[in-house]
Amino acid sequence: MDDTTTSKNDGSVGEVFIAFLKLGLTSFGGPIAHLGYFRDEIVTRRRWIGESAYGDLVALCQFLPGPASSQVGFALGLWRAGWGGALAAWAGFTLPSAIVLVLFALGASFLDGPLAQGVLHGLKLVAVAVVAQAVWGMAKSLTPDLQRAGIALVAIAMAVLLAGSAGQVVAIVLGAVAGLVLCRGPVLPVTQAMRFPISTRVGLLCLVAFGLLLAGLPLLTAVGGQGVNLFDAFYRAGALVFGGGHVVLPLLDAETVTTGWVNRDAFIAGYGATQAMPGPLFTFAAYLGAVADGWSGAVIALVAIFLPGFLLLVGALPFWDALRGRPMAQAAMRGANAAVVGILAAALYDPVWTGAVRGPLDIMLALAGFAALVFWRAPPWIVVLALAAVGGAMGWSGLGLT
Repeated sequence: MDDTTTSKNDGSVGEVFIAFLKLGLTSFGGPIAHLGYFRDEIVTRRRWIGESAYGDLVALCQFLPGPASSQVGFALGLWRAGWGGALAAWAGFTLPSAIVLVLFALGASFLDGPLAQGVLHGLKLVAVAVVAQAVWGMAKSLTPDLQRAGIALVAIAMAVLLAGSAGQVVAIVLGAVAGLVLCRGPVLPVTQAMRFPISTRVGLLCLVAFGLLLAGLPLLTAVGGQGVNLFDAFYRAGALVFGGGHVVLPLLDAETVTTGWVNRDAFIAGYGATQAMPGPLFTFAAYLGAVADGWSGAVIALVAIFLPGFLLLVGALPFWDALRGRPMAQAAMRGANAAVVGILAAALYDPVWTGAVRGPLDIMLALAGFAALVFWRAPPWIVVLALAAVGGAMGWSGLGLT
């Protein structure tokens, strides 16, 4: 796919909210899968942004602490409809799972039993198909030559050898360095400028605010109440994690179980429920906040855990568009984008494939989902419903579940 788009950043807040609400209701499978859903909905179907600009944005968000997929969504909403669009994208993508998890924390336990577990299994197979589609499409656009294909292979090795977000960050850094050497070429015009409505001054203020909150909130806990303590704990968890997703769990455990706000059984039960939800894993914070302090605790925890990543993103965006038009930056981004493809490919195997595929029947279902998305151009929500229904039937009958 080329970078020709049918629209510029002149959309409406309502349009953004509807697009991301759809994603928030159907994007199962974790942050890597979310990037595949985003690509299909925003790049391929709605054509709000081109392929290479999307790859650049993904690479930038992978560099920054915070929930990478939510940062990409926030930036896409900001690009499309300004600050209202950014908030609409975050709300649409985040609130469906957050609300369900808060209800679960307050006693609405409905995720047990073979039928529910079967539906969850089907949704995991959807993630396999979606990530495979993303790897397929991005590889064609972002690794068109031997040099970049080689960078992608090295990125796969880094992601496999270095567990967690460290491997992803190292892979992107090495990809950018390799791009400076292997991917030089004529300066290409930026086919889609992404001038976000953020001044340099606002960007710098956001970076300062990030640092002040990180350093100052622990001091306020000495005189603040439960709300300040919650905000400090979840802000720190969101600020100190790269890549988001499962990487944040040890930090949340330390901030909630160790402090006595949440007992171990409740923590594990909430984590299990979160796996059944679409949208970002960071909504687990809403569950933990609700257990600790009801609805008000849920709101505080949810805002606090996302805020540091968004402050860093807004701080970086004013400088990003000018940077990506420079020759050396273009070479580095070619390498970084190739590394992103490698990271996606590694994640397709582990944890997406290994966490979902249990036998030959699962392989067939995942391949059917992939074919429906790639060759038959089926909307992702249809694939989600179909495989969820098949998974539910498998759970009800006991077929394929352990």
